[in-house]
Amino acid sequence: MAKRSATPVRFETTVVERLASFVVAHPGMSLSSATNRLVDEALRTSEHPGIVFRAGPTGRRASLASGPDVWEVVRAIKSARITEPDLTEDEVLALVEKNTGVPARLLRIAIRYWASYPDEIDSEIAAAQVAEDAAEHAWQRERDLLSG
Repeated sequence: MAKRSATPVRFETTVVERLASFVVAHPGMSLSSATNRLVDEALRTSEHPGIVFRAGPTGRRASLASGPDVWEVVRAIKSARITEPDLTEDEVLALVEKNTGVPARLLRIAIRYWASYPDEIDSEIAAAQVAEDAAEHAWQRERDLLSG
């Protein structure tokens, strides 16, 4: 766990009120954890224009502002690279763009974010694979029961 330091910060009254409302709307979050999350996400979006954060069943995750989650893009790029190892960088991007409809310039935004936070994105890819495998196994058990 990263070492935490106390950092005195003064907020405008309206910001404090909005932050308090945010905490109330997100049970389980403290004022400190909410502030940490919101500042971290703001810094990441500043570092990586085109990236936003969305809530979902697996928690908050980095997404393209006008597209899919970063992990989905990176998984598609990794898959293309494995399937077509001899393609150039531009050819891989063109293949993924063709298959997903996500323009190459947005693919590059996702790649740059992944390069800064590879463990986070790779963890989301792994979690998605586990969920997909579990769903496929459940479906197969249903098929086996009904056909046998």
